[in-house]
Amino acid sequence: MSREHLQRFLAAVQRDPALKQRLVDAITADEVALLAQDMGYAVSGSDILRFNGQSASGVRVTRIDHPGEYPGRYV
Repeated sequence: MSREHLQRFLAAVQRDPALKQRLVDAITADEVALLAQDMGYAVSGSDILRFNGQSASGVRVTRIDHPGEYPGRYV
């Protein structure tokens, strides 16, 4: 990943309210990465998770843990 790609994507998110809403609606880091990739930014879900807790262009990346996200999957 280019950290620069992620930072430029986050700057685009800050400027575009519709894109910001799509980002908020995304459930996983991979879904966010697909949004970035659709716009031409070379970003992966893993890149986004590694950026957890950091900010760029006024956008803070925060991972939200969802307990029970995959109920029964590991039984």
